[in-house]
Amino acid sequence: MPGFNTRNLTVHVGGHAFKLRVLSDRQQFADPDGHGERLGISSAQWSLFGQLWPSGQLLAQAMDRADVAGKRVLEVGCGIGLASLVLQRRGVDVVASDMHPLAEPFLAYNAALNALPAVHFRHLRWAQPLPTLGQFDLLIASDVLYERGHAELLAGVVERHVRGTGEVMITDPGRGHSGGFTRLLEAQGFALTHTRCAMDHAGQAEHGSLLHYRRGLVPATDMP
Repeated sequence: MPGFNTRNLTVHVGGHAFKLRVLSDRQQFADPDGHGERLGISSAQWSLFGQLWPSGQLLAQAMDRADVAGKRVLEVGCGIGLASLVLQRRGVDVVASDMHPLAEPFLAYNAALNALPAVHFRHLRWAQPLPTLGQFDLLIASDVLYERGHAELLAGVVERHVRGTGEVMITDPGRGHSGGFTRLLEAQGFALTHTRCAMDHAGQAEHGSLLHYRRGLVPATDMP
C-alpha cells in the first residue's frame, strides 16, 4: 500500500483462525490530502486504528461466546474489525463503524482474507448525529475510553442508537475513564456487570475488564 507498510497475522478466536492485515507498527503514517487531520486524527493517533490490541482480541472472544441470536449489533471504533468479523462468521446482523478514513478498506480486505461477505460499514463521528444509522440491540467497542471526553461522547452514541431493551459491551484495559462512562449510562437506566478478564499484551499477562451494561438489572461484579 502506498505511504505505509502492512503485515499479515493470524489470530485464533473460539477455535477459528482469522487472517488479518494490520499496519506494520505504530510509526506508520500517511495523510497526503489531510483528510485524517480534518477529522481530528493527529499523526500520533493515525496508526492506532490499524493495530491488533489486547482489548480488541478480548472483545472478539466475547463476541464468539455472546448470545447474539436475532440481535442487530453495532461496533464502534472498529479499527481492523476483528470483533465484527467474528460476528459476521456467526451470521449476525452487524454494522461496523469508525471515523478513520482507512478503517473501511482495511475491514473489507480482512473480510475477503477470511472468505467472508463484506461487513456493512458506516463512517461515524461520535459528536455528530447520524439518524440513518438506526438503532441496535447491542453496541460493542474495545478500548475506546482512552481520553477524558470519550465517555460523554460514547454515552451520546448509546442514547441515540441503542434500543430501550438494548445492551452495551465494552472491553477496557483500565485507562481510568470507565467510571465516568458507567455513571452516564446509569443515568440512562443501565446497570453494569463487571468481569475481570486475562489479556495477553506482548507476551505478558495483564488484566482487562469486560463491561456489560443492561437496563433493569442489579449491578454485579464477577472476579474470577
